[in-house]
Amino acid sequence: MFITLTFPNIGPNVFPPIGPFEIFGLTLGPFALRWYALAYIVGLVIGWRYCVWLAKKRPVTVTTLQLDDFLVWAIVGVILGGRLGYVLFYQPSQYFADPATILQLWHGGMSFHGGTVGVILALILFARRHKIPFLALCDIVTAAVPIGLFLGRLANFVNAELYGRPADVPWAMVFPTDPAQLPRHPSQLYEAGLEGIVLFIVLFVLMQNESVRRRHGLVTGTFLAGYALARIVAEIFREPDAFLGFIAAGTTMGQWLSLPMLIAGGFFIWRALRVAPQATK
Repeated sequence: MFITLTFPNIGPNVFPPIGPFEIFGLTLGPFALRWYALAYIVGLVIGWRYCVWLAKKRPVTVTTLQLDDFLVWAIVGVILGGRLGYVLFYQPSQYFADPATILQLWHGGMSFHGGTVGVILALILFARRHKIPFLALCDIVTAAVPIGLFLGRLANFVNAELYGRPADVPWAMVFPTDPAQLPRHPSQLYEAGLEGIVLFIVLFVLMQNESVRRRHGLVTGTFLAGYALARIVAEIFREPDAFLGFIAAGTTMGQWLSLPMLIAGGFFIWRALRVAPQATK
């Protein structure tokens, strides 16, 4: 029998649910703080403070007060884009058959690609409203995104969701949510390492170089291309969603959705290297 690592069955809740409570004849609850929600909250807060730190470096293109305001825009973009992206990309027929379930975020179902579109729209509107160079703002924000990705993938692991394909490696795990109860790749940790740690280090190093910061869009392009490559590789080990399976020639929906990001990232890198560095103060 092949030896596997024991899955740390922590459970989806940070604390045991409390309630329900009856207020004015209405029953509310029970309420629970889930690891996935905590990952979103902590990721946004740490990412925001990291962006504020980056914004103080030359050239100064956005103020710390403007970044404080943008945090709200980012939260709305992530939640709306992530949820609508999941609904449209993954299970449209199920949600459109019962539209009320679209609002039931507590049951899970968020798409990173959809969240990316939501944040891009927030960036465009915010930059236009405050007359901030769009790509300069994008560079600061995308440099912080791997923080949230890292925490989100750890939450996926704790929730025993989005696990990997069957494996015979020494670090394989049997996830309690797996109906087949097979040893599998802990692909959530692979993604946390690639999309979170590795990508953050690459972007961090780039953002320490003033000549890179003056080439607006270079960091944004590196993030888009880097995430796309990391996701395409990680999908090789990740079990496709049961309701989708493989798309074509053994590829997955996650890989196909990453291709536009890879192309866009390559374009932004090419453009940033061709255009003269910005001479802003």
